[in-house]
This record gives sequence, C-alpha cells and structure tokens, in this order.
Amino acid sequence: MAADAANGVNGRFNFDVIVLGAGIMGSCAAHAAASRGAGVLLLERFNLLHHLGSSNGESRTIRDAYTKPHYPPMVRLARRLWSVAQADAGYRVLTPSPNLCIGPRSNAPLLAAVRNGGAAEVDVDERWEGVFHIPEGWVTAVSELGGGVLNATKAVAMFQTLAIKKGAVVRDNTEVVGIIKKEGEDGIRVVTSKGEEFHGAKCIVTVGAWASKLVKSVAVLELPIQPVHKTTMYWKIKPGHEHELTAEAGFPTFSSYGDSFVYSTPSLEFPGLIKINSDSGSPCDPDSRDWGSGVANAAERVARWIQEFMPGHVETAGGPVIRQSCMCAMTPDKDFIIDFLGGEFGQDVVLGAGFSCHGFKMGPAVGTILAEMAIDGEARTAVEAGVELQHFKINRFEGNPAGNTSQD
Repeated sequence: MAADAANGVNGRFNFDVIVLGAGIMGSCAAHAAASRGAGVLLLERFNLLHHLGSSNGESRTIRDAYTKPHYPPMVRLARRLWSVAQADAGYRVLTPSPNLCIGPRSNAPLLAAVRNGGAAEVDVDERWEGVFHIPEGWVTAVSELGGGVLNATKAVAMFQTLAIKKGAVVRDNTEVVGIIKKEGEDGIRVVTSKGEEFHGAKCIVTVGAWASKLVKSVAVLELPIQPVHKTTMYWKIKPGHEHELTAEAGFPTFSSYGDSFVYSTPSLEFPGLIKINSDSGSPCDPDSRDWGSGVANAAERVARWIQEFMPGHVETAGGPVIRQSCMCAMTPDKDFIIDFLGGEFGQDVVLGAGFSCHGFKMGPAVGTILAEMAIDGEARTAVEAGVELQHFKINRFEGNPAGNTSQD
C-alpha cells in the first residue's frame, strides 16, 4: 500500500494509515507502516513524550520468562526488531542483562516462567555473592540472555524519529473525539476536538488507558480495561555495593514470586540507585487521577521484601529515593487486546489495547502486527515468528468476563 503521505492511496485518502496515540505501541505501529511505504499520520492527544500514560519513564524490563507460553515468541520477535531499530537509529536503547527468577518451588507460575524462558537453576551465592538472602528450598533460575533494560522515553522517541524518517507525519496536542465510517465511502474519518477531519484508508487505535472511553464513544462497545495508577520506586544502594548491582557488572533483572510479586532492574539510569517495585496499583480514571493513591502501601511492601532478601545491599530507611508515576491499562486476564474493531468498522479499524503493565518490551512486535493487520488484513510476521494471536481477540470476553483466565 505504497502512497505519498499527503495524498494517500491513489489520492482518495489523506493517509493510508492513521495511528491514534503516540506511546510505544502507536510509535512502533507508525514506524512499521511507514517502513512499508504507507502514508502515515500519527496523532497524540498530549505533548510528545508526555508523562501521563504508560510509555514514560527511565526504564522498562525485557524478559523471556513468562508464565504464559504465548508471550516468549513475541518477546523474541520484539528483541530482533529492537536490534534492527537500534541499528537504523545509530544508538542503543536496550541494555542486555541476565534474567533471574526466584520463588518457592511450589509456586506454579514461577516454574512455568522458568520453563518458558529456558532458564537454568544456579547458585546465586556463587553468581552474586552475598547479595540475595534466599530461603531454603527456593528456586533460583537464570536465563543468561533473557533479560535487559529498555530506556523507555528514549525508545519512544527513537521510533517516532524513525517513523518521520520514513515519511510519517506526527502531530501532538491533537485529541481525537470521533472515528467515523460514512455509508458508501471507503476508509474512515478521524475527527479531532479542534474540528479537524482526516480521511484514512485504515486506522490503528493505541490510546492506552483511554481506550475504553474512546471505543465506547465511537463503537458503543464496552472494553473490560481498567486503568491503574502505579508508582515506580528507586532505592538507595548501600555504600560500597554500588558497582555490584549495575548492569555493567552483570547484575540481572529479576522477579520474585513470593507472597508479593517483586521485580527489579540493575542499577543503570540513576547511579547509586536501583529500581525495585511490586506488582500493585490503584484503579483510576485517566482523566482525574489521584496521584498519591497506594504509594505508601506499595513502598512498605517493597521495603519489607528488601529487608528480607537484600538487607545488606539496599537501604530502606526513609523509603524510596525517587518515585515516578505510571499508568497501566489492565484487562481481567492481563492478556493484550489486538484485534479488528469489527462491527460497522469491519477491518478498517485495528485496536491495540490492554497491555496490562507488561507490553512495553513487545512494542516493536505489536507495532508490526498492528501495521500488517491494517495494511494486509493479517499479521504474517507474527505467524512466521510463532506468535499466536487468538489469545488477544476482543470476543474472548463475550459471556466470559474473566477472558483467558478461565482457560489457564
């Protein structure tokens, strides 16, 4: 579907593909579509690289260790696409690291993650002497090439820049209030709050925590997506141990499957600090967030974990040194929604939503899948990479509010 960005297909449309939302998913989708020669318009409601959604911040983890087997193939595809994009950009946004999983041997999700990630059990005292206090009988398994740290905001900017280099048009501070399918007219029309109207052959919707509101307003469809406010926390490393916990020294990303799920990345973005977080958050309305909800409880939970598992290396007195806000769009089963919107829109509108606080790492893969669905009506790259998309259908919630959870 090659076309000039100003004229679209045979001059019938303004653009071949209009992408709504310039977070990691939308920026990757715009880049993937523009790389195919499509005329692309990428619209962002807020400033580019804003801190109001799910794609902002200093870092995200990339890991192969997943409890559900349908994610590792997508992570591996994304890892290849991260490498291609970095080579094209001429700079790096991904710092590789090992990935460590720890937890009780009776914990089924942990054992599944170890198996799906191809991790091998190791003696953590030999590998990272004195860092972790691991309870007797716990599993400690490492995937040597299965981890890594992504510079989040830099990564989004990279894909936006690459999309522009491929001819995409990017506009921020442009809120979309309508997606219209006119009778007897091909394609769709996107309407903004300023009264502007863009005619496109296809539309990709990647508006994060605002997906439910937008889809309900344009398609009268209720998506079971709950926005959740989360807090990212950085803790002070105790003096003398700063280098031990760095990515440069080979310290891993890790996940702890105990009473609370706790995860971390090696010290990288803030020297002398390490990011350690819990998998918790507070439901919110993306347009009226209480920026302080749940922060104290999350910090206390992580502090207790640090005191039990890393007491000699990380300081908890005074709480985390840095706290950053983030918002996730959660589905009931924590699986993504990647599907055609259907109804009157048929295959003209493709939806990517509900990435449930673990989608960033797979951004390039998701973006490619969304672009191929919009342009070709199918995602051939996903099929070739062994990515199974049936888990991400909208209709899995019809008569079944739990979605895939009931099948796990």
